[in-house]
Amino acid sequence: MKNLYLFLFLFFSISIFSQGILKGKITGKDNIPLEGVNVYFDGTTFATVSDANGDYSIRYEPNSNSVLVVSFMGYEREYLSGLDNTKPLNIKLTVSKNQLKEVVINKKELFTRAQKLKLFREYFLGQTKNAKSTVIYNEDDIQFKYDKKNLIFTASSDKPLVIVNSSLGYKINYELVGFEIAFDKVSINSKDVINNFYQGVSRFEEVNNSAENLARREKAFQGSQVQFFRNLANREWGADKFLLYSDSHNIDPNARFTISKKDDLVKVEILPQPKGEIKNEENISDIVASYKVMFNNSESSKIVFLTNNFSIYKYGNNSDINNILFLGKIAEKKVGDLLPLNYGM
Repeated sequence: MKNLYLFLFLFFSISIFSQGILKGKITGKDNIPLEGVNVYFDGTTFATVSDANGDYSIRYEPNSNSVLVVSFMGYEREYLSGLDNTKPLNIKLTVSKNQLKEVVINKKELFTRAQKLKLFREYFLGQTKNAKSTVIYNEDDIQFKYDKKNLIFTASSDKPLVIVNSSLGYKINYELVGFEIAFDKVSINSKDVINNFYQGVSRFEEVNNSAENLARREKAFQGSQVQFFRNLANREWGADKFLLYSDSHNIDPNARFTISKKDDLVKVEILPQPKGEIKNEENISDIVASYKVMFNNSESSKIVFLTNNFSIYKYGNNSDINNILFLGKIAEKKVGDLLPLNYGM
């Protein structure tokens, strides 16, 4: 009987383990297996490469809603979601049709490359202590464009940015999908910026987990966007966490959000905000609600909702990040303070 119990326990353990593994084969042109393909979940430390037979195996969290990124030189990058790990996920990559972008040197450029790099670092890495310890090792791969007519500055790269954050102990491969800064006049100065955004997919690799780095990671997490959404999902509010304000008045979050939870998925409905409360100094269109957010009674930020509902997933990522805007202290944390989505889970 003891052997039977042992067998059942082992079988149960193996079944549970297999539910967290995604497997398959990656092929390319003429169905030839591809070796060395990068396979990772965006924003996490979950990553692997395919072997000589094109086979791969990666840890999978079904309720995290992380996008699976499949990347290989010479082939189009694949982004996959809504995955089913109960059966093999075989992937056939398509040969890339993109040609290397021609670099055009315009003698009439108003700003130097050094000025553009300085601006890019400021709005991509940030200006915090962690950001100043973060280095992009292949900055020469970054291409800049300044549209003087529309006052738009953009950056792009044909290759992933190789970023090493010595303060937090991570190496990040960041595939830049978009980067844009809008100005109110022809300028390269941050005081003239009226809007900015960046987006991309990232793969984290831990390179140094010293006690000092672990402490800095926790400090970077405190007051971050991810912590805000995790706390919102769990209805965790308080003076040592986040407080919600309108002007100088503390607000009960339960009167402003309806939270419904099923397993690791949380649905959030933003209740109508009373007339006169919304302060729109930034002239943002289509505001549903706007609140001041205070972290640990010391760090002041602002959150603006352009949607009346969204979902929060297991790691604190959400379904509608483009319609939820942060300003103030929380917005100062950029890639230089970026942690894996699965941090602390």
